[in-house]
Amino acid sequence: MYLVSACLVGANCRYNGSGTREEALEKLFHRGEVLPLCPEVLGGLPIPRECCEIQVFQGEPRVLGRSGKDYTGAFREGARKTLEICRICGITQAILQPRSPSCGCGTIYDGTFSGTLVAGMGITAVLLQKEGIRVCSLEEWRKGL
Repeated sequence: MYLVSACLVGANCRYNGSGTREEALEKLFHRGEVLPLCPEVLGGLPIPRECCEIQVFQGEPRVLGRSGKDYTGAFREGARKTLEICRICGITQAILQPRSPSCGCGTIYDGTFSGTLVAGMGITAVLLQKEGIRVCSLEEWRKGL
């Protein structure tokens, strides 16, 4: 079983209240082969919510909204809950939404809200990988099909 970012199977849980539909993942979902989760919602953030990006302060990643509000605590809590669910369910692999400050895997936005992408990973992706769960982006998973 895979953990999958819930927005990838059509859940309207992205920051702007939208979702994305990846047909192949939806098929796996309907067969019971994926567990869709949204770490940001698990962390207590609403739908919709302020657009956030990761910025690094004194070597520590912080998740800030466009307004400057610090949402790091909610992102860390969502990551922690996601990891806990993965452990309970025996999940060892995750397919994550690209560019997200929680699920981003390989590339994330640079923290300037300019649309610029940089190499990096979101808060949840880092924690899952650190704890031995294999994470990949949607693009990486597609290439493996």
